[in-house]
Amino acid sequence: MAVSADRIAVSTWSLHRLLGMTYPHDLTTTEVGPMQETYGEGTESLLGLPSVLANHGYHRLEIVSFHLRSRDPVYLGELRDQLRIANVRLQTLLIDAGDISHPEHGARDQAWIAGWIEIANELGAEHARIIAGKQKPTRDALDRSIKALAQLADSNSGSSVRLVTENWFDLLSEPAHVHYVLDRLEGRVGLLADFGNWAGPGKYSDLGSIFARAELCHAKAQFIDGDLDEADYAQCVKLAEDAGYKGPYTLIFDSEIPSEWHGLATERDFIQSR
Repeated sequence: MAVSADRIAVSTWSLHRLLGMTYPHDLTTTEVGPMQETYGEGTESLLGLPSVLANHGYHRLEIVSFHLRSRDPVYLGELRDQLRIANVRLQTLLIDAGDISHPEHGARDQAWIAGWIEIANELGAEHARIIAGKQKPTRDALDRSIKALAQLADSNSGSSVRLVTENWFDLLSEPAHVHYVLDRLEGRVGLLADFGNWAGPGKYSDLGSIFARAELCHAKAQFIDGDLDEADYAQCVKLAEDAGYKGPYTLIFDSEIPSEWHGLATERDFIQSR
């Protein structure tokens, strides 16, 4: 059965050239970093994005934390209003920094992430994605991550924001480590599975191993000279569906060509044709 339109989402990362500006994170402060033209000046603001997104037929959004220019309640309220007016669901706030598995800075980063979980709640996000860690997957590092994730989940108890982590960076670089962490968290934290974070000859079997647990998906495609790598994308979507995945597919596009909207439409149309 074809993937329905209401299962398609877009990440602000996929529109980083449209937005242009970022506000890089400094984990020693809760303040939002100074504006940088990381990807040029951009032609659209985050506040204007929900209506533009809806005009392109998308009604689910994931926001990367470094695209928020302020944590001021007034600004957050304006963004929440724009999402409501445009009928766009804020599916996930992607908290895009921090290493809770770090032996020295882990506690600091955990506190910083906790502050961003509060922002996810203020925005009315359905999920907040937390990086499980960036350290090599030793038992100590994995256990530090599990302890921190459990504490973050406990602190967020009673909230409508579901915490998830992702198969990303060294700590969760293979299925066994993903399963180890999730098993010990006993459902308190979910999984966002990303097509593009793993590679190599075992990519499809490794992804297939974790997709039965996935609640969200970053459906990242590869583009070769502007053309979609259909064989890879088809295999990724198939393994997700075969594993019983029923959640949304968040389109991830970061190639130089084609344009961002064209690339997103190509990914969306391909997934919906499955």
